[in-house]
Formats: sequence, structure tokens, C-alpha cells
Amino acid sequence: MIYFDNNATTQPLPEVVRAMQECLGEQYANPSSIHQFGQSVRHKVEVAREHVARLLGATSKEIVFTSGGTESINFAIRAGLRLHPQRRHFVTTAVEHSAVLRVAEQLESEGYHVDRVGVDRDGKLDEAQWASVITEETAMVSLLHANNETGVIFDVARLASVAAEKGVPVHVDSVQSAGKIPLRVADWPVQFVSIAAHKFHGPKGTGALYVRRRTRVEPLILGGSQERMLRGGTENVEGIVGMGVAAEIALREMPETARRVGTLRDAFEQGVLASVPFAHVNGAGAERVYNTSNIGFEGLQSEAILILLSEAGICASAGAACSSGSLEPSHVLAAMGIDERIAHGAIRFSLSRFNTRDEVGQVVAALPGLLSRLSVLTA
Repeated sequence: MIYFDNNATTQPLPEVVRAMQECLGEQYANPSSIHQFGQSVRHKVEVAREHVARLLGATSKEIVFTSGGTESINFAIRAGLRLHPQRRHFVTTAVEHSAVLRVAEQLESEGYHVDRVGVDRDGKLDEAQWASVITEETAMVSLLHANNETGVIFDVARLASVAAEKGVPVHVDSVQSAGKIPLRVADWPVQFVSIAAHKFHGPKGTGALYVRRRTRVEPLILGGSQERMLRGGTENVEGIVGMGVAAEIALREMPETARRVGTLRDAFEQGVLASVPFAHVNGAGAERVYNTSNIGFEGLQSEAILILLSEAGICASAGAACSSGSLEPSHVLAAMGIDERIAHGAIRFSLSRFNTRDEVGQVVAALPGLLSRLSVLTA
């Protein structure tokens, strides 16, 4: 099997698995217990918190552990809106993850006015529109750092400053950037940043929310006094410890990983474009995360391509979602204005530290033959 679907989830590192197994085995105490056994587990949680904080360029007191990116996003937006309850305007972008877009839809049903700022054909945000829609009456803005489908990176520091100058709280979705590119959230004029462990070789079901110091926050989940009264419920110790280990390794090895995986991604795109004349790299004109390649195969259907890739032992994802029996182009590619014949055949290939040059060569070599079968079928 060749796994090119790392933006969906990554393989946990062996060091992560070992640390989690220890917590599931010998170190099983409740970290809220006051006895020495419980406090030894509490120490592990706090060490993990420090590693996650370092990955983000934050302090450990600004880190709240959650069940993943989706919870962190929901927590951040709801907490941010409470800072200015009299305001009823929310701003985001047209290319956000569904965790943000679904919240935006719910806000509209609650009487909020929502602006979704557009992008150009390369996936770059319309900064003039962004600046024009944010006012002193905006309750909050939420924007992503790196797009999960195309890998396109937004300059969140500059975009957030537009909101900050008008006294508007900012949330950044860094789920696809954390562990891949350097983050210094303390230097961003933002209140909240969401991340998920399983995007950088940690466990699923564990995430974190950065909450800037002195930001007034009410909990999303009520219960016990865990996470400094911000998230009730006994901590997922094994997940938190695994996330801490993954964060430590990601930070330490980030430059080398970026160099090696970026070289593989570039070689992959060059090989595909050279061998498949109807292939188009979506977002190629923008700065992108080094591991992500969204390629549209003009005139084909992504679902059919994925089936043949899977039969060949190659894992990837579609840039389209099947809805009500009909295949619709992804909202990201639609917002970019990508031609529907290209968008319908979009495949997201996302690499990781575990991929090799040999795997890149195998996929590049296999694609023309696989796609030719579809060309015959759809001609």
C-alpha cells in the first residue's frame, strides 16, 4: 500500500505509540487524583502541554486540550462570540474547513450576518474584500492558515492585524499547518488557534486550543475543574501524552522533514504533469504547505479515479464530495473558480515523512495507465 492521504490523517510515530501504551498500561491513574500515582500522571500531562506550547510558540498556560480540531474550532468561535455578545456579524472565508462553515451556517440561523470572503484562481484570499467587510461591529473572524484541500497558505499575521486594529477577536484554524511549518502564535494578533494531533503523527481524538492570556473564556463543556475550568471531563491522558511526543518530534525535525517531503511533492507534481497532459495543479500559483498537491484530471470523475487508485493499492482523497447521489465539485475549488471539468476530477495527494522517492515513482508510473482506462470508459 502507498499512503498519499496524510491530510486526512497520519501514521502515528512509533515513539507516540509506545508512550500511549505506557499510559494505557502502567500509568493509568486519573491525573486529578491527589495521590502520588495520580500526580505522576498529571506530570506527564503537563510535560505534553509544554511540548504542544513550544510547537505553537506559546506558553503552556495558554494550551487547552480538546478532543480534536473540530471541538477546538467550535470552542474558539463560541468563546470568541461571547466577548462581544451585542455584535451580530461574523466573518470567515469561502474556503474554510466544514467545521468552520457549518458553524457559520448555524450562526446565520441564530440571526448573525455572515460574510464569506472569496479567493482568486490560485486560492489567494481577496484581501481588499477582507479589509472592507470587517468593521468595529464585527463580533469575530475565523480564518484558516493552510487549506486542507490545496495546501494554500494564508498570511494570517497580516490578515489578523486587519481585525485586531478594529478590536475584533480572531480565531485561526492551524489544523493543517501545525507540525509542518513554523508557528509563532504569540506574534500573531489573535486570541484563538486550533490544532489536531493526528495531522502531525499523533493520535486521533486529541487536539488543542491556544487561548491567549487574559482572554475571557467560558467553557464549551461543563463538568469538573479540568483544564483550568475550561473543559470538564477526565483528561484523555494517553492521547495528550501521544500528542506531546508528536509535537516534540515535529518541532525538532521540522526543517529536515520540510526539505525532504517538499522535494518529493515537487518531483511528484513534475512527474504527473509530464506524463498526463490533461492534469492541472490547483493552487500552484500560491504559497502552499510542502506536502500537499491537489491535481485536477480534466474530463474525468474523482470518484472513479479514487476507485482505480485504491485497487492499485494507492490511497488518496477526492477534491469533491458525493452528495445526494451526484458528485459536486468541492466548495474550495468552486470558490477558486476552477473549471468544473477540472474540479470534478480533482484528487488530493498529501505526503508525509514516511513516504519515499520510490513510492512517488510508482504512483507517477501507474497514473497514465489507470487514467487511460477511464478515458476509454467516458469517451
